[in-house]
Amino acid sequence: MIPKELIKKIRYIQIYTGKAVNDVLAGEYHSVFKGQGMEFDEVRAYQPGDDIRTIDWNVTARTGHPYVKRYVEEREITVFFLVDLSASGAFGSREKLKNEITAEFCALLAFSAIKNNDKVGLIVFTDTIELFIPPAKGTSHVLRLIRELLYFDPGRERQRAGTDIALALNYLGRVLHKRGVVFLVSDFIDQGFEKPLGVLARRHDLIAVTVSDPCESVLPDVGLLEVQDAETGKTMIIDTGSREVRSRYENLAREKNQKLSSLFKSTGVDHIELFTDRDYVLDLVKFFRKRMKR
Repeated sequence: MIPKELIKKIRYIQIYTGKAVNDVLAGEYHSVFKGQGMEFDEVRAYQPGDDIRTIDWNVTARTGHPYVKRYVEEREITVFFLVDLSASGAFGSREKLKNEITAEFCALLAFSAIKNNDKVGLIVFTDTIELFIPPAKGTSHVLRLIRELLYFDPGRERQRAGTDIALALNYLGRVLHKRGVVFLVSDFIDQGFEKPLGVLARRHDLIAVTVSDPCESVLPDVGLLEVQDAETGKTMIIDTGSREVRSRYENLAREKNQKLSSLFKSTGVDHIELFTDRDYVLDLVKFFRKRMKR
């Protein structure tokens, strides 16, 4: 039984992202993600202005009249969402949690994909592979993906759920054989995934999507604060009133972000940054337009 609150949330996402697809992203998705090439469509009579290189000489010789071959873009592509729903995603200092932003962002792209007749698949991971949904088309399929993303609870089966990005990348490499578009959505609180990231990027169009909250970069000055690592359960007391502590915290966050940016650049992985206090639609549009200029 799906809770009524979840049904309400799914409906909201369907309406909001559907409007964004029609009003904001119309045509941009299609322009950014091309098909895998051109395929033969038909032979038709030659018309003035046609490229003579497309003339079908066999048909022309048989009929005595010039005919040309017509090609169309092999449009259908496979879009895969590789989504990190480890315990650290259940955090947010603003209106929405990181995992909620993740679900809405994936929904937006999934609806854009099916509008262009593309297939969409999903892998949910933590420190293990939690869910695999093969690529398919249609609104009902996308709604299932959204439901799984919203309903997933890393603590339902286990008390803690860590992160293993390398495991997820290797798994996708085994199940996705044809070249596709892969969105790796995570807060990237993990290490040791550099090599499999590079390997997958050579085989697929890999896009890294980092999901962050402002409090993960800037520590508020609220005095003594007890914090807990959602993935390990460890707790500690931080003196946020100390300027030195806040400065060190910000430096560590900046260093992490710089290392990620350098890694994505060196492996040829495109990068989209999402934040819990910012409109992800605008961030996606910005990414699309930047990519189209290349």
